[in-house]
Amino acid sequence: MQDSEDLTDADDATDAPETGETTVTADVPDTDDATGWPEWQSFVDSHGYLSWLDVRVESLEEGRAVLAIDHDEEFENPVGSDGYDPIHGGIVATLIDTASAFALRSTFDDPSGAGLTTTDLNVSYLRPATGDLRAEAEVVRAGKTSGVTQVSVTGADGEAAVGRTTYRLFRSGGADSAGGR
Repeated sequence: MQDSEDLTDADDATDAPETGETTVTADVPDTDDATGWPEWQSFVDSHGYLSWLDVRVESLEEGRAVLAIDHDEEFENPVGSDGYDPIHGGIVATLIDTASAFALRSTFDDPSGAGLTTTDLNVSYLRPATGDLRAEAEVVRAGKTSGVTQVSVTGADGEAAVGRTTYRLFRSGGADSAGGR
């Protein structure tokens, strides 16, 4: 499991003052559309693991993110029979964790000047994850120092997993540090 949801290289890591954990602030490209949201897909494309998974940011709005991946035989967990090999559960968990982080960052006034760290990641696998996968994350609460999301992952056979995440939020100064939703 990934200890922190970082949006840049580890060289930019700093120690969080309250916990001693390492967090990373984002090096996010300039905003390129009328919505005011940074271009998150370019981050995904430059991130080794997420790029290898070919994660797509399908939508991002305040408090909600939708990410997707196409099925690839390299992602399969060879436990099935007769050619029926579901996607490895770790990839499902990655989608839950990453979609959650994007949804929470979308609530920050300055997503590039703040950080977050996964403190709890719970995944309930409902059925084998097959085919293309889509993760829909929604913020349950984004407070001053912590945030919670709920996520649904669907595949070819329907809902494959649900997840709930908790994050420690490291908000930048200004309006973000005054509170949350």
